[in-house]
Amino acid sequence: MSQIKIDEVICVGGSILIVFYTPGQCWQFRMISRTGGIFGEQKIYYTSSAALQTGLNLLKDEC
Repeated sequence: MSQIKIDEVICVGGSILIVFYTPGQCWQFRMISRTGGIFGEQKIYYTSSAALQTGLNLLKDEC
């Protein structure tokens, strides 16, 4: 069974940002756009705040 921990779920302008942790990939984020597309990078972040900040910057560029 996968041990994924969701740390943040934020909705801005109809898009959703999710910050999560997995044991093999550390902290990551994904963004679900208003149109249903899923975006994110395969980068590893060592803190939830680093993943959150990167995701928020991407979300800000999207809006």
